[in-house]
Amino acid sequence: MSNPFRITGINPCCVPSKSRAEDLVESQKRAAERRIVRAGSTEGMVRLDGGKFLMGTEDREGFPADGEGPIRETHVDPFYIDSGSITNSQFMEFRHATGYKTESERFGWSFVFQGHIEPERYKNLVEDTVLAVPWWCKVPGADWAHPEGPDSSISHRLDTPVTHVSWNDANAYAEWAGKRLPSEAEWEYAARGGLEQATYPWGNELTPNGVHMCNIWQGEFPDTDLGEDGFTAPAPVHSFPANGYGIYSLVGNAWEWCADWFDPFWHTNTTRINPVGPATGTQKSMRGGSYLCHKSYCNRYRVAARTKNTPDSATTNITFRCVRDI
Repeated sequence: MSNPFRITGINPCCVPSKSRAEDLVESQKRAAERRIVRAGSTEGMVRLDGGKFLMGTEDREGFPADGEGPIRETHVDPFYIDSGSITNSQFMEFRHATGYKTESERFGWSFVFQGHIEPERYKNLVEDTVLAVPWWCKVPGADWAHPEGPDSSISHRLDTPVTHVSWNDANAYAEWAGKRLPSEAEWEYAARGGLEQATYPWGNELTPNGVHMCNIWQGEFPDTDLGEDGFTAPAPVHSFPANGYGIYSLVGNAWEWCADWFDPFWHTNTTRINPVGPATGTQKSMRGGSYLCHKSYCNRYRVAARTKNTPDSATTNITFRCVRDI
């Protein structure tokens, strides 16, 4: 069995036992005092029985530095989870009911993928790009209702996941709906669909019998997406088959915010019963990958994969779904 911490050169087993014991006690307290929410409607949600499952992976395709391992037996209590990502239509209802403005709207801009900007619009639309990842373009006027900029619209994609929503925006929606964002443990339990240690929500083969089961990149990233799965942007949430629990769009399509602060090592010393992330952090956890994921660059469209972003960040490939306690 490979050492999941080899890449970083840090072995949590070498952490002084006192610190490890303190982490365990703190995590048990946080798990016991975790937020419980039972007010929201269960319409469009799937009830999960909870129980034990094997969380994480030590597969060679994984990213040990992200804290995907070690594999550990984890328990979650029963809960409800949205059968699909929150759609533009659902978010529009929230907006009409509350007048809430997303952070992208307040900031006046958001990040748009370069492939969604026509060449003739690029010069006048793009204000800047991210140095390390120049395919992310700063576009004034881009937000959840105008995904590619001020002259774009969601009128023809009401059943696609809402994007350009930060963690703070997602949390505001969840609170309005009488729900909450899932812990990473809850998200992964739901995504596995009852399959033990499968790579994807449907099994271990990416395209069983040549059938595309999710919306990811085909071609040469970041310049050519062949769209062999039928999409080159976020797809409607029910475009691909549900997993064994009847839940859709868990990998690919758009990243999903989780409640936890991200830490690659926190879970190595902490409780395995209803675990939640550390008390503080700088970035929130995201799960599931997106339509921009490709095996040559970011094969995080696997059930155990994880990444992170600052809670005020928003892009064309981040969304969320909610959970509710029983």
